[in-house]
Amino acid sequence: MAIAPHADDSERTNPVKRIRWATQRVTGKKGVQKRKSIFNRSNARRGTDEKKRESNGTDTGLTKQEQAQESRAAEGRQVGRTIYFNTPLPDSARDDDGRPLQSFKRNKIRTAKYTPISFVPKNLWFQFHNIANVYFLFIIILCFFSIFGAQNPGLNAVPLIVIVIVTAVKDGVEDWRRTVLDNQLNNAPVHRLVDWNNVNTAEEQINPWRRFKKATSHLILAIWKSRKNKKEKKQHKGRMSADRALDESEGAADYDDRRMSALTQRLDAEEGRENADGDVEMTPVPSPTPGQKHGGDKTYINDGDLVEQFGNSAAGPGDQMQRLEVPKDALESGKPLSTSMFKRFYGSLIDPTKDAMETARFKKGYWKDVQVGDFLRLYNDEEIPADIIVLATSDPDGACYVETKNLDGETNLKVRTALHSGVKVKRARDCERTAFHMESEPPHANLYAYSGVVRWQQRDPKHPDEPPKDMAEPVSINNMLLRGCTLRNTEWIVGIAAFTGEETKIMLNSGITPSKRARISKELNWDVIYNFCILFIMCLVAAVVEGTTWGKGNASLDFFEYGGYGTTPALDGFITFWAAVILFQNLVPISLYISLEIIRTAQAFFIYSDTYMYYEKIDYPCTPKSWNISDDLGQIEYIFSDKTGTLTQNVMEFKKCTINGFPYGEAYTEALAGMQKRQGINVEVEGARARAQIALDRVSMIERIRKMHDNPYLRDDELTFVAPTFISDMGGESGSAQQAACEQFMLVLALCHTVITERTPGDPPKIEFKAQSPDEAALVATARDVGFTVMGRTSDGGMIVNCLGEEREYMVMNTLEFNSARKRMSAVVRMPDGKIMLFCKGADSVIYSRLKNREQPELRRQTAEHLEMFAREGLRTLCIAQRELSEEEYRIWNIEHDIAASAVQDREDKLDVVSDLIERDLTLIGGTAIEDRLQDGVPDAIQLLAQAGIKLWVLTGDKVETAINIGFSCNLLDNDMDLIVLKVDDEDVEQANSEVEKQLAVFGKTGSDEELKAAKKNHEPPAPTHALVIDGDTLKLVLDDKVRQKFLLLCKECKAVLCCRVSPSQKAAVVQMVKSGLDVMTLSIGDGANDVAMIQEADVGVGIAGEEGRQAVMSSDYAIGQFRFLTRLMLVHGRWSYRRMSETIANFFYKNIVWTFALFWYQIFTNMDCSYAFDYTYILLYNLAFTSLPVIFMGILDQDVDDKVSLAVPQLYRRGIERLEWTQVKFWTYMIDGLYQSIICFFFTYLVFAPATFNTENGRVVSDYKRMGVYIAIPAVTVVNVYLLLNTYRWDWFMLLITSISILLVWLWTGVYTAFTAGFTFYDAAPQVLGALSFWATFMLTVILCLLPRFAAKAFQKIYMPRDVDIVREQIRQGRFDYLKHVDPAKISTATAERADSISSSDASGKPTGDMKKKGGHNSALSEDMRPMYPPSVAPTATTHNARSQNGSDGTDYTGHRSSLDRQFPPAYKQHDGGNSSYHNPATPTITLGDDPEERRISVDRPRPSFDRLRSSMDRTRPSFEASRDFTSAAYLARVESSQSHGEREEGGGSASRRYEVCAEDLR
Repeated sequence: MAIAPHADDSERTNPVKRIRWATQRVTGKKGVQKRKSIFNRSNARRGTDEKKRESNGTDTGLTKQEQAQESRAAEGRQVGRTIYFNTPLPDSARDDDGRPLQSFKRNKIRTAKYTPISFVPKNLWFQFHNIANVYFLFIIILCFFSIFGAQNPGLNAVPLIVIVIVTAVKDGVEDWRRTVLDNQLNNAPVHRLVDWNNVNTAEEQINPWRRFKKATSHLILAIWKSRKNKKEKKQHKGRMSADRALDESEGAADYDDRRMSALTQRLDAEEGRENADGDVEMTPVPSPTPGQKHGGDKTYINDGDLVEQFGNSAAGPGDQMQRLEVPKDALESGKPLSTSMFKRFYGSLIDPTKDAMETARFKKGYWKDVQVGDFLRLYNDEEIPADIIVLATSDPDGACYVETKNLDGETNLKVRTALHSGVKVKRARDCERTAFHMESEPPHANLYAYSGVVRWQQRDPKHPDEPPKDMAEPVSINNMLLRGCTLRNTEWIVGIAAFTGEETKIMLNSGITPSKRARISKELNWDVIYNFCILFIMCLVAAVVEGTTWGKGNASLDFFEYGGYGTTPALDGFITFWAAVILFQNLVPISLYISLEIIRTAQAFFIYSDTYMYYEKIDYPCTPKSWNISDDLGQIEYIFSDKTGTLTQNVMEFKKCTINGFPYGEAYTEALAGMQKRQGINVEVEGARARAQIALDRVSMIERIRKMHDNPYLRDDELTFVAPTFISDMGGESGSAQQAACEQFMLVLALCHTVITERTPGDPPKIEFKAQSPDEAALVATARDVGFTVMGRTSDGGMIVNCLGEEREYMVMNTLEFNSARKRMSAVVRMPDGKIMLFCKGADSVIYSRLKNREQPELRRQTAEHLEMFAREGLRTLCIAQRELSEEEYRIWNIEHDIAASAVQDREDKLDVVSDLIERDLTLIGGTAIEDRLQDGVPDAIQLLAQAGIKLWVLTGDKVETAINIGFSCNLLDNDMDLIVLKVDDEDVEQANSEVEKQLAVFGKTGSDEELKAAKKNHEPPAPTHALVIDGDTLKLVLDDKVRQKFLLLCKECKAVLCCRVSPSQKAAVVQMVKSGLDVMTLSIGDGANDVAMIQEADVGVGIAGEEGRQAVMSSDYAIGQFRFLTRLMLVHGRWSYRRMSETIANFFYKNIVWTFALFWYQIFTNMDCSYAFDYTYILLYNLAFTSLPVIFMGILDQDVDDKVSLAVPQLYRRGIERLEWTQVKFWTYMIDGLYQSIICFFFTYLVFAPATFNTENGRVVSDYKRMGVYIAIPAVTVVNVYLLLNTYRWDWFMLLITSISILLVWLWTGVYTAFTAGFTFYDAAPQVLGALSFWATFMLTVILCLLPRFAAKAFQKIYMPRDVDIVREQIRQGRFDYLKHVDPAKISTATAERADSISSSDASGKPTGDMKKKGGHNSALSEDMRPMYPPSVAPTATTHNARSQNGSDGTDYTGHRSSLDRQFPPAYKQHDGGNSSYHNPATPTITLGDDPEERRISVDRPRPSFDRLRSSMDRTRPSFEASRDFTSAAYLARVESSQSHGEREEGGGSASRRYEVCAEDLR
């Protein structure tokens, strides 16, 4: 069968001359060996190194020398896999027993840590990694032996059982969420070929263990569903908001609601399309995948029959229909005859001589059923279930489009192409008739590289008796669809599964779900060990003393102890040792771990319930997914953030442009607001004024557009380019030359691109654009808005453009695509008048170097100045240029281009060389400026985090230029920073090492171990003088062990670090380098699957639950809706949790030291026989009731300052960075304090009873051990609770009530318990003891003397050595923060603090801080407690200066902004007319010659608010970065020579210094 040629459809996008791998015919044995050698070398080099890649994902290849080296190293290594299709496995693929050698992973994935079977043993295994739990278990076992004196072993086991069960439930709930998401993914529908023999997995055996696991899972699932159905029948209620914590997206909910109907519809539709043989036709059907759209059917009716349109490589112009018919000779494709000589025979994977059973059919199954070697059929908007090689698509060119937002967070489309040899594999019967095998490299994590080859034997159907010919076609990453991507703008594709499950690239980049523990919990183990040592010493002393005493003889012991177990001193001492372990067990309190679990659970609930972190747009609260690391949020020093979708919305908006030397466009960007804020300008007032003006201009522009041309495709609410003057100039107000320039500029934007046109039916139809880059879509959309609308492409490469109401067809003959090396793209277009034009757009430095020599000097200077100002506003800039080609020149070049495009090896490099030949001698037209819109509040959030001392690194897969622009937009970079760009072209570690050493020398460092030790101790933010940018290829080199430490120290000196073009594994490697190298706490935040690795590597992982995907959320510890919520999560909840947890743990150890050592001191007078000093109920209730509530509620509710002040004074967070809240000094201080108070509590009572006895009125004594225990216990409980209250910052009615209840409980228990005879010898003790005056005297003295040292120390510290928080709390009492009462916490930023008067820490306290330690240099600035506190302060402006203000953006003592250089390098413009900033352009050479330059005075002299406002801001900003680095500065561009253009340079112009002098003179 054959496919009829394709019909001409101008509305259908048909990319022209799309580059693909060519197929080559191979003959001879030597050729086969050579191919295998090359393929094995390719596999061998996949171990650790990742190849350089272009932006479109193709490989650049290795040099011959590298190939030779890799060939020698490849011997004995893994050689990949071979997958067979409809051919039996050869003997070489089987072992001696005949079993297949290869086994493949299942496609079922599990990110959860537990299964129903493994949960109990695995969870217990994890829990008993905690040394305290092992200890408590050991104590319980001891208690079961009565010889050690335990009274109730079962009661002793209750606390451990409770904590294990509570922890298990918490872990189970967390893991259940992951399991739910895993099941949704594993059970997603996909169409796979069934009823055929997949030889790769046909002999796979399911082992008994797997069968048992499946049966168990099914049983548990059945029980769960049964209970769920019963519950739903009893109560019909809507879903609770708490279910959102399970991260079920809105799409998933829709899926549950409509699954049955969608499934039914699809099955019904498929039934109607199945023929008698069981094949399912290839018409698109509604996708059952959750949240996906229904593709439209491309069908038409012919004589009552439904006929389908299919793409075919033989498609050509002029055909009206497509239908199945008898094969015909190939028609002319309409391409130039000059290229026909390079046309190749591609062959086909279908064996025409093979008889197929025709029983196979595509059937809807589940993702988890997909196996390696399966044929799969996917429809538009479906997600890719495995790593798939594309065989055929609905596009006649074999192209399909995928959205990779789940991998890299980007929504722009990527083009993937089908194999040439597979384009005819469209139906189930075609799949059956294929016969080939594919040699593939082994699985690896590189998302941008893949190497394989398809081999088959080509038979001639006309001559079936002739021997077949061996054929092969290379397979690259351009032919592969990765799991997690989404098919877009493609009706259907057919492919084969190459990698499944854990071997797919997305899963290899994800890693294993880690089990994270809080840092305090890790350090707590050491404190527990210290307590073990103390406990061991206490028990050893008791054993030695008791054994020695027992062995003395001739004492009362001989008469009163009989029948004991200890028959020898050694044995008696041994028994006493373990009895002492039981007696003093509270020294390592199990109640601490129970309380910590309760506290962390409450903290997680408060975080989830915080409405200020609730993202209403997607109905998503901040969701803690790991409940046990909330205190880590208060110690983060480094944040690693993705860019696209995390900092930005990935929404590009065209804002400004410069055409023929004139700027157009009005915008007020985040970067400009940040710049003005640093200059002391009230950005709220200025921003409101600017936006009001822009709104007026917008209305004016729309009116002028409608008046000039009633554009039916303009959507008023989608207009982003606001420039009324541009429309005026389009109408000729500034002369015909400027009018022609404006029209030509927009025409170039409409022609030079690779976007896909989508038309939504309507009157008029709505036209939208899908592009590989959102920048391109923004450019084409702006051209549409002003009247140059791309209507679509024709099948022969034509492009239909509606130019101001007139439809024209332009023939796009070649498209030279963009990549990161070229930094530009071009289109060769034949104009309607027959001229051949080259249109080029790209980075300004690249375009300027390719302009025609000695032409347009003034236009270059003006355009460079405009682009510089656009870049200062944080806009992404491009230059636009053109060139006219002669027919002969194009013909010769096109031949070279087609040869390069047909190359199999080094094709990309050859295309780059050929493209470079024609992209020269260009004529400059102008430039564009696009804003990548940030998420709401990102600049303020970053500024708050910086002032808190937190360092932010951006790790992105985007280009370097894009990352730099975003850095400026979000205030991560500013104009006072020098940018260090690390880029090593050759993959040479030595070169990278020398480059890092050179940059490190700027800071006076060498990268030594001593410097690393000093860096670990220094937590001060670096001076805001330098920022570092590095790409992925160079990052791979600097992560080498030889360079790693030096690179880390270099980054430590930089205020900001941007890593660009990095893979997911590189992101994780950077996080690991910083985390382990500097011993700091790290947090990673991202929104895509490519961020999962770094999210899991960091101490805390935060996923952004955006509107696109939830891959990052699945693996994160916390999920938020927007980046701005991170500030509240860290600065409020994180700081609170860390301080609360630190204080809680210290107080827990303290209160148990008081109690345990009071028992120990009593043993001194009992020969260490392990007698109890109190009634046993006191021992049981001490941690359970008498002292538990105050310390637990301290950990849950205590606040030093409220949330508003925490955000208004972010510097308070720095104590967490420096880890000053929980230190070993603090631990031992509380331990010693507890030891002291235990001495007071016991020996005050002892001294009362030592000299005399005390009788009550009825003659009964109170000197027995139980009544004496009341003298000790009640004061001890009172002291401990009051001590906890002293250490609590927030004394509200609730905290006072809880403390009072805890104190009164011991009194109540003593009275109630002793009133009954159940107390035995303790009966009636309360009235006897409480009626004695000695008790009250002892009680008062004990409480006072116990608390006096702590009270005195606190008073001294707060008066003479106040910490930052003490000063802020005093300011709160003085009313300095009263203005915050009326401020929404969600809108607090650093600017809010400017409303109050400036005040320093010494001003507030009247004394200098007492723990000041003088250090030298910026990096050795004051310690946290001694750093001057200045909230709120007056921001420095051009006319004021505040001695305590933060001149450095990091809030440190750095003030060196080199303002004197402003006078040496004034702005590159002039002011006149009484200070009104307007610019006068002299006559500028224009593109269209012959017009009077004076005609353009109207455009020059009219006001331009945005441009003038920006220039005004530049008066106070030194362009150090642009002047010193090769960014978009006018200084740099003005001195760029047209080095790539033909023609000789000017004489005397070769001197770089002379060019710089000329440039500097121009700027002055």
